[in-house]
Amino acid sequence: MSTFFATCPKGLEYLLRDELVALGAADVREALAGVHFSGSLETAYRACLWSRLASRVLMPLAEFDAATDDALYAGVQSIDWSTHLGARATLAVDANSAQSKLTHSQYIAQRVKDAVVDQFRQRDGSRPDVDTDEPDVRINLRLRRDRATLSIDLAGAPLHRRGWRELQGEAPLKENLAAAMLLRARWPEIYAEGGALLDPMCGSGTLLIEGAWMAADVAPGLHREYYGFLGWAQHDIALWRSLLDEARQRAETGLRALRACFFGSDADPRMVQTAKRNAQEAGVSGFLTLDKHDATHVAPPPGYTRGLVITNPPYGERLGDRVEMPKLYRAIGETLRERFAGWRAAVLAGDAELGQAIPLRAEKKYALYNGALETVLLVFELHARSETPREAKPLSEGAQMLRNRLEKNLRHLRKRLEREGIHCWRAYDQDLPEYAAAVDVYGDEGGKQWLHIQEYRAPADIPVETARVRLREIVRVAGEVLGVPRDRIALKTRERGKGGSKYGQFDQRGEFVEVDEGGLRFLVNLTDYLDTGLFIDHRLVRAKVRELASGKRFLNLFAYTATASVYAAAGGARDTTSVDLSGTYLDWASRNLSLNGFTGGKHRLMQADAMAFLRQERDRYGLIYVDPPTFSNSKRAEDFDVQRDHVQLLLACAERLNSDGVIVFSNNFRRFKLDHEALAERFRIEDWSAPSIPFDFTRRSDIHGCWLLRLHTTESTGESPWGGSVNHVRNQGRR
Repeated sequence: MSTFFATCPKGLEYLLRDELVALGAADVREALAGVHFSGSLETAYRACLWSRLASRVLMPLAEFDAATDDALYAGVQSIDWSTHLGARATLAVDANSAQSKLTHSQYIAQRVKDAVVDQFRQRDGSRPDVDTDEPDVRINLRLRRDRATLSIDLAGAPLHRRGWRELQGEAPLKENLAAAMLLRARWPEIYAEGGALLDPMCGSGTLLIEGAWMAADVAPGLHREYYGFLGWAQHDIALWRSLLDEARQRAETGLRALRACFFGSDADPRMVQTAKRNAQEAGVSGFLTLDKHDATHVAPPPGYTRGLVITNPPYGERLGDRVEMPKLYRAIGETLRERFAGWRAAVLAGDAELGQAIPLRAEKKYALYNGALETVLLVFELHARSETPREAKPLSEGAQMLRNRLEKNLRHLRKRLEREGIHCWRAYDQDLPEYAAAVDVYGDEGGKQWLHIQEYRAPADIPVETARVRLREIVRVAGEVLGVPRDRIALKTRERGKGGSKYGQFDQRGEFVEVDEGGLRFLVNLTDYLDTGLFIDHRLVRAKVRELASGKRFLNLFAYTATASVYAAAGGARDTTSVDLSGTYLDWASRNLSLNGFTGGKHRLMQADAMAFLRQERDRYGLIYVDPPTFSNSKRAEDFDVQRDHVQLLLACAERLNSDGVIVFSNNFRRFKLDHEALAERFRIEDWSAPSIPFDFTRRSDIHGCWLLRLHTTESTGESPWGGSVNHVRNQGRR
């Protein structure tokens, strides 16, 4: 473990601290204009590649007293510089001083350079050259109260330079400040909810491009050609290339899923053209709509009722006339209030006085520094002007009974949910036969909730129209009791679809929301598929996987969105391998793993038929999770039936299991019977079905089965005597 220091503009320290924690840093603590952290070289490389907020990443080499010129020179010479750069390499030195006897930063930098160069010259007569633009090694000297900290600048150049900016305006916004504005305004959350991003004074497009890269999971340093460690003698080329490959893959995946929901305008046509060229360089031009018009003429884009309006108006310092600025800020505020009800807005005001000119009450205020200039970021929730609400239609007698039942369920479950930190749970499961549906709650740690309502088959004697009315009542009552607005309620209805499906064509919105379970984060899609991406009835099964995973190699077959792999990684698995036939689900799986900080070669994603994978695989695993669909009829592999084929599937897993390993086998076929007789010769079998059913699913104790299988201790594994193929289509027969 090494120690590092990431610098940043003042006001961004706490955001940067949280970002570095998410990137895997340890011992993270904020300081003035920066954050200290510990980690491996990979951690530092990730900070350079992925930090949206840092300015530089410094690796301290030494700390010493430097009250005099000689002490400074001696301290620098105490380091063996041949371990950091070659005699024919180039270097540059940055220095700054405060409250010290040595005050001239240029002179300090010169003395540091002399000490390094003299060491090489004294050794063999050769010496490095100076390159102030892109040196092989950039040295940083920070002098505070006569105490010097000497570091290698791993960034080499400010990290806010992303590599896409061809042109800029007269007062450009730095990219890391733009990222901080977007994070403070909660843009990632708004994007996940399907909202748009709009900048009515977009200038060179910085906010829009940063917002698009953030939404698409594009590493902010991916387009940079120069870093300070590339010429450093201890640079790990293989490690860096692996991180770049991972970042490219994540960017490709993210850009494929990115929505064209970015809108910008500017009164200056030259700025519109500049923004277009920059967006093209950044690879997001196809997702941006850019127009020329005044900020006061902006309106919500067609089809969007929510989103984020974010902008950096002129301050009157370098652009515009200060006397006219309050008038501009007032007009911006009036436009937001009149046209953007239901949206969020964020304005970076030049100072508190300009902020007060906006005729809106700010929900949050943040002090941020744009260069040396102290500014204030104002964040607003834009509510519709108050109107007398329509009186709700009285509930029918049956709907009132439904309300009573839901309220009773909530009272019964709430304390345990809060005590155990459960955010995704089942609130109602056809408790009243007349109201035939399941109501699932998906939530995050911040308390935000979404509902997923799935209709069951109504009793045969219930007319279709009556069933439809009752379903509408379920939506209304569930939303009211659980406090969830209609736009966060997804409804799945049983209608005959193509190919005999019991459910018709779903919406294809591509909208994902981030939820929390077991202290981990997952993306769910409530609208596009029959299943959401997180089977909440398997909550305890996943917890069991985490409990068993420590120190083991983990294999996840029919991995779907790899939620079990995330749990295994969180439980300390040595590595994870997730196998699924669907590229869509594997992309989703990659995002779930990345969301929790599990990336790189230790976490493999394999697109393959499960049985084909087992036949070809030669590695062994300490923990194998098998959760197959009830059946599959995909054309890409042979038909699969869990009742018919589970024996050969589990015997195949036995060939890949360590002698002390465990197979966790589950499925949701309610009439499933495990063939104990066929499996008993190879396995000790523990029926873990009852303990695996969460308390909120007690009405359906048969919703899934779960078994723990261990090899007999005296067994020696051999070659599998059978063949066959298993395929995986999750939206066939899962429920």
